[in-house]
Amino acid sequence: MKKFKSESQRVLDIMINSIYTNKEIFLREILSNASDALDKLYYKSLTESLGLAKEDFYIQITADEKSRTLVVSDNGIGMTAAELENNLGVIARSGSLDFKKNAKPQDEIDIIGQFGVGFYSAFMVSDKVEVLSKQYANDKAHLWVSKGSEGYTVTPAEREGHGTTITMTIKADTEEEMYGEFLNEYRIKELVKKYSDYIRYPIKMITSAKPDGKGDEKEEQPEAQTLNSMIPIWKKRKADIEESEYHSFYRDTFYDFEPPAKVLHTSAEGAVNYNAVLFIPSKAPINYYSKGYEKGLKLYNNGIMIMEKCAELLPDYFSFVKGVVDSDLTLNISRETIQQNHQLKKIASNIEKKIKTALLEMLEDDRENYEKFFSEFGLQLKYGIYDSWGQNKDLLKDLILFRSVNEDKLVTFKEYFDNMKEGQEHIYYAAGKSAAAIKALPQAEKVLDAGWDILCFSDEVDEFAIRFLGSYEEKEFRSVSAADIKEEDAPEQTDKDKEVLDFIKEALGDKVAKVRFSSRLKTHPVCLTSEGELSIGMEKVFNSMPGAKDIAAEKVLEINASHPIYTKLTSLFDSDKDALKDYASILFTQALLIEGLPIDNAAEYSNLVCNWLAF
Repeated sequence: MKKFKSESQRVLDIMINSIYTNKEIFLREILSNASDALDKLYYKSLTESLGLAKEDFYIQITADEKSRTLVVSDNGIGMTAAELENNLGVIARSGSLDFKKNAKPQDEIDIIGQFGVGFYSAFMVSDKVEVLSKQYANDKAHLWVSKGSEGYTVTPAEREGHGTTITMTIKADTEEEMYGEFLNEYRIKELVKKYSDYIRYPIKMITSAKPDGKGDEKEEQPEAQTLNSMIPIWKKRKADIEESEYHSFYRDTFYDFEPPAKVLHTSAEGAVNYNAVLFIPSKAPINYYSKGYEKGLKLYNNGIMIMEKCAELLPDYFSFVKGVVDSDLTLNISRETIQQNHQLKKIASNIEKKIKTALLEMLEDDRENYEKFFSEFGLQLKYGIYDSWGQNKDLLKDLILFRSVNEDKLVTFKEYFDNMKEGQEHIYYAAGKSAAAIKALPQAEKVLDAGWDILCFSDEVDEFAIRFLGSYEEKEFRSVSAADIKEEDAPEQTDKDKEVLDFIKEALGDKVAKVRFSSRLKTHPVCLTSEGELSIGMEKVFNSMPGAKDIAAEKVLEINASHPIYTKLTSLFDSDKDALKDYASILFTQALLIEGLPIDNAAEYSNLVCNWLAF
């Protein structure tokens, strides 16, 4: 028995138990090593004219539940006794990495293994691992056997043909782990499809298949089946791919039976190399706007899946995008996470630009489809403007749509801006569920009469996002309910008017910050506006949150001086100030109702109205 050539026998135990977070990846690692062995022989055949054809290479999987053995065999380059010693007897020694270093600079060698530890992942699920190998053009074979950190043996053996056969004796099942699952035909197929579907050589396995037959005479017969597809869609030429093939790949990979709204097939060479196929879904998943939703793209390294969802490849505001990215990123020792983050950042930056360009193209060339997309994911884009203190507002502002009150259709900021009337200084907006609801607002009356349009803010995030955006083409956004709206023709106040307004303010107390005449009302008697940073719309949003504690905007009660109601108020000021207090309460409560705000005492309000109706 030979000891592993490392500083401590505990190194192997640490690798097995700490480096890998998921036991199922052992099969990915073993298949990757087999693929490397085939690559080495194929490269050798090209450089030395050995006459070997690529279609002759393959990997064979054999599972035996009775003996609890899982066998992975290849007809690749094979290893000598010395190479078995050097590659498997020295932990973290990689024959693949040495091979890649020794290749000529101009040769493109996509060898997967780099760290020499992937092989040892087999011990996560195996009591014993046997490696039978015979090097190409060598008539001697050798058997490497180990039961773990105690050591290994290398003895002469017999093998027909060159290549390597790894036999793993799978551990017995326990209450915590059902190791036997890795001998199940369907589980093996699932793992190959998940991690190794795009290895360049066929991965074959004897599977159970039912031939055509009649009645009950059908019997399972063994059949050789290729488990992997080998050629990923993202490495094919776009011109050779039908739309239906993209849709089939999307459906089968992401389990979405709605065709995608748009497909992006892109690649890059230079600072980073990658191929990607990205999909913009037509429908939002049920859990999309919940905390349970996980964003991310499938990340492959030279055709081997490394991460199911790599969140770093997508910004939150484009988290709806699904797809795959295949690159030659430098990985960490377990091949499960990225080692050098700057490579990933470059890819992510490129992908972000591609997604924005694709969305702008859809907006311009396929407006109907874009509006359907926006109805599903527009809220996420709005959150993107609001998030990170508006850091991404310039990137996202041209993708946002709001309903136009005048046209009752969705418009971009640019479309609103291009249609602004001469003399209009601001881009106006109002919070409301529909264009009709906003048209009915007292505060909107004068803006609409001037022929100016109003954007309908129907989502809670809208006003928060617009505060960070601030302006568009140097035109400030203004709420029709903002107290600081320009008042060009506010009616003059007499001393008597001031006394009436001061009395109403005193009667309402701290319910309002001010009471004044309005320049925006024409036919309506009163309305509420707000001062300060917190708008009435924001007040409603904050108070709808769990644990909210009566957050209030600084409300201003505006009164229409030309409305008959004001004549009544001045009359009561002279004749019945108690009645004026009731009137003030009724008008303020009506203004609250118009804004959709809660009232303190509905019964009291009802009684006041009824009393004055009976008066």
